[in-house]
Amino acid sequence: MGLTMNTELWLKQAETVLDIEIQGLQAQKKALNDDFVAAVDCILNLKGRLVVVGMGKSGIIARKIAATFASTGTPAFFVHAAEAQHGDLGMITNDDAVLALSHSGETGEVCGLLPTIKRLGASVIAMTGKPSSTLGQFSDMILEVPVSKEACPMNLAPTASTTATLALGDALAVVVLKQRAFKEDDFARVHPAGSLGRKLMTVADVMHADDELPMVDISANLKEAIVEMSQHRLGVTGVKENGKLIACITDGDLRRILQAGNVDLEASVKTLAHPKPRSIAPNHLASEAVHMMETYKLTTLFVVTDNDELQGIVHLHDLLQAGVA
Repeated sequence: MGLTMNTELWLKQAETVLDIEIQGLQAQKKALNDDFVAAVDCILNLKGRLVVVGMGKSGIIARKIAATFASTGTPAFFVHAAEAQHGDLGMITNDDAVLALSHSGETGEVCGLLPTIKRLGASVIAMTGKPSSTLGQFSDMILEVPVSKEACPMNLAPTASTTATLALGDALAVVVLKQRAFKEDDFARVHPAGSLGRKLMTVADVMHADDELPMVDISANLKEAIVEMSQHRLGVTGVKENGKLIACITDGDLRRILQAGNVDLEASVKTLAHPKPRSIAPNHLASEAVHMMETYKLTTLFVVTDNDELQGIVHLHDLLQAGVA
């Protein structure tokens, strides 16, 4: 026999949980102090890596914080506190900083690492609800998590405290990435796979350059342009003058010439090409190239810098293969 549904009660209970966690976040906001600033400065000036240590539920949060730092420009990794006592502590050097998580500040596996970490010379940043705890006493910087009430009705299961700790870790990581001037192209560099990497892929990542770039000089004739297009199979060739892109000839242009019935292979491309072809800068997102192609009904775009320096060409097929289009 199934349970009787009590819609109003269950929604009210859910609201209570969220209210408690919101209160925890509000308290966390008020707890930010000079130690937070010192922790940011410490991480920014690290010669080594940020080692995030935790156990149990705090360990899960620690793993997420380490992943956030690593994906936003700070070399970081997670170490399970129990495993650290069986060899993983060898990963830590005096050039590193340890971000240690324990809400009670008395987690045996975490606190048991502190004397060795201090002996190695690594800085210790604590995230704890008890600044006067063992963890707090061994730390160089204390980021207090002032959550006294969990959303669990028995006040036992870590809920509001883990939410606040995760948010505090996010705040620390975001402030650090902003100071590093971490940009979208940096994000793409550390996310080469998956949808995020594809979204942040630049035109330079997918363009054809150097010998792969179909190009003839303004002095070339139609025959030379056709040969160039056939060799590169991109459906177009650029026309340059004094090293600058000034025009292009496409497959569509060739079809129109054939339909007109006046094919002259010796004709100058200068009289056949259409000027000022569409172009995009190499540092623009590949998704912007897709948008331009859709807007202007194109299959190719030349890649030109802001100083009119020709860099390459990007084809719709390249964008499809990269998963951008």
